[in-house]
Amino acid sequence: MKTYFLTAFSQKGEALLDEQFEAANDDEAKKIGKQKLEENNHSKDTHRCVSPDGRLVLFHR
Repeated sequence: MKTYFLTAFSQKGEALLDEQFEAANDDEAKKIGKQKLEENNHSKDTHRCVSPDGRLVLFHR
């Protein structure tokens, strides 16, 4: 399992969500990231999910 990083930001640049979670691969991480954003009502905010090696898995601006 790899550790992925999920962050959501307000329009002012403040961090609204900053979480780490584990997933087996990028596709699973993308699904988990979307689920966490929806659960916390941040799916419409600017967000990103980054793999352990720094690649963007999920991004919305």
